[in-house]
Order: sequence, then C-alpha cells, then structure tokens
Amino acid sequence: MRDEIEKYINERYDILQEYPWKDCPNYTTFKHKSNKKWFAIIMDVPFEKLKINKEGIVNIINLKNFPEMIGSLRKEEGILPAYHMNKEHWITVLLDGAVSKEKICELIDISFGLTDKK
Repeated sequence: MRDEIEKYINERYDILQEYPWKDCPNYTTFKHKSNKKWFAIIMDVPFEKLKINKEGIVNIINLKNFPEMIGSLRKEEGILPAYHMNKEHWITVLLDGAVSKEKICELIDISFGLTDKK
C-alpha cells in the first residue's frame, strides 16, 4: 500500500518529497513547496516500537489532524498515537491494509490543509 499512497500524494499535490535521513533511507517526508512544512512522513518501523505485539516491520504514515478528532480516530483499527510526533496534533496510520486507502487519502487531505499557508 505504501507505493499507492506515495503515488496518490505525488499526483494530487505539487509537493517536495525528500529522503532526509541517510541512516533511514526508507523514511520519506512530504512538504509544501510554499512553506516547507511537512504534512506527511512515511516510515518503516518495527511493530514493537508502536507497542504492537507482533514481529516484523510495518510501513506507517504520520499525518496531522484536528486535535478534537485525534481521540476518536485513535479508537479506529490501524490508527495509533503519533510515532515520534506531537500526539495532540498527529496520528500514525498503519499501511498494512488495516485502514482503507480511501480513509488514508481523506486523512492525507486533512493534513495537507492543516499545514498549508493560512
């Protein structure tokens, strides 16, 4: 699903996709060209770092959302407290099929809007 999500972002938005960390070559950020703010980051992390009792690595995407929606979103399967981000404003979404592509795209659109120049 990671490839589909990256394709969606790159086709829908005029953005800067970067791979800023040499020691984490699979981590990619998506930024606005106008203000350089991130609206998404895709990473591959061990399940255990997400406090999921499962072996292996999973692709995730971190997205910004409305603080008043974070609590209810985290009750949905595949949506977690943000990994390495402000948990009041960001969520982590598993890219393992637990969340539909349509839902992820909706969340990307919200994140893009919240981080765009006002």
